[in-house]
Amino acid sequence: MHLRRWSLALGLLALATACRTAEVAPPLALEALTSPVAGDAAEPFVATAPDGRVTLSWLAKEADSTTALRFATWNPTTGAWSAPQEVVRRRDLFVNWADFPSLVTLSDGTLLAHWLQRNGGGRVHYDVHLAASRDGGATWGPSSLPHPEGVAAEHGFVSVLPDAAGGADVTLLDGSAGALAPPGPDGHASVPMQFGVARWAEGAVVSRAIADSSVCDCCQTALARTTRGLVAVYRDRSAEGIRDMAVIRHVDGAWTAPARLHEDGWAIDFCPVNGPAVSTVGDTVAAVWFTGAQDTARVQVVFSTDAGATFGAPVRIDGGLPTGRVDVELLDGDRALVSWIERVGGEGAEVRARIVRRDGTMETPLVVSPSAGTRASGFPRMTRVAGGAVIAWTLPGAPSTVKVALLRTEAK
Repeated sequence: MHLRRWSLALGLLALATACRTAEVAPPLALEALTSPVAGDAAEPFVATAPDGRVTLSWLAKEADSTTALRFATWNPTTGAWSAPQEVVRRRDLFVNWADFPSLVTLSDGTLLAHWLQRNGGGRVHYDVHLAASRDGGATWGPSSLPHPEGVAAEHGFVSVLPDAAGGADVTLLDGSAGALAPPGPDGHASVPMQFGVARWAEGAVVSRAIADSSVCDCCQTALARTTRGLVAVYRDRSAEGIRDMAVIRHVDGAWTAPARLHEDGWAIDFCPVNGPAVSTVGDTVAAVWFTGAQDTARVQVVFSTDAGATFGAPVRIDGGLPTGRVDVELLDGDRALVSWIERVGGEGAEVRARIVRRDGTMETPLVVSPSAGTRASGFPRMTRVAGGAVIAWTLPGAPSTVKVALLRTEAK
């Protein structure tokens, strides 16, 4: 009898401890932030600076038919935004719902922005421009290109990742080789889109290379850093038309050969315009992507604990009707915060987010905002901050606007 009472007491103590533990780790919560964006705006991007502040950049359509790349900075201590500043304003900026500019803060406080600018008469001929500001955005230096200059071709879908030395690594899709090669029998480019890598340092691009000679034409690239080096994820393209995700790593000064993130086997004869996202904490890597293999749309997450050398089995995290347009932020070595767009009937959709763990368990998805399954809703972007992540998205309409919120993963 005494043994049974003691066992019962231990069980109650364990239950109470579990309840207290659950209280320490509250479910994902949404906290709206005032947006600094005014007017007709879209294509947001967010990045966390070394001091913990968050930069938000976006494209604004102006009344004089120009488009401006603007940014503002959010202070998490005060909850206030700085006054918006302008990086560049032109009539020939290439504006696209899926290929958007970015702005990051380097380790020495320099701001580094990239934008897309038309370079010829073709519908998708444009260059990637990288420019820096060392005075907080008041003035910007001359731009340089992470790809060959003077080639009328598509260059875009850029990832810019600051390093510890005040520079940055860059990945992009580079159509230069296809534009320079003679066309094939069908009149189209005989050389496929390529995966480019570059280095930016001391005010200019200092190196360029091709890391994969055949990739999907217009899906976003993703880049992150482990303690062992860089990890890049992108949509590959085989000779048979399989467009699964590939991963490459920068090891001992060189990029590894592409490896499949997972064998989805998605055979598709056009680009789905739906790239991956990747995030790291130490040598833990989380990658998320959209696939339509076997005629089933789904969003999947995989984890690696060896800096991207190997990955576990994928975990499906969507609600059954995903549009994709994914992002991910690792919160620690076990939990990943994932965002995506899910259809809810007709053209209706929702921006959703949820926490997924390495063991495949996940929390109930949180609806961030109503949205639309159309291109105008763009790609929601996240950046990790203390206590969670900041997420920004385009709310389509006439005019469209940019919304911002804090996804809180820890109690205040």
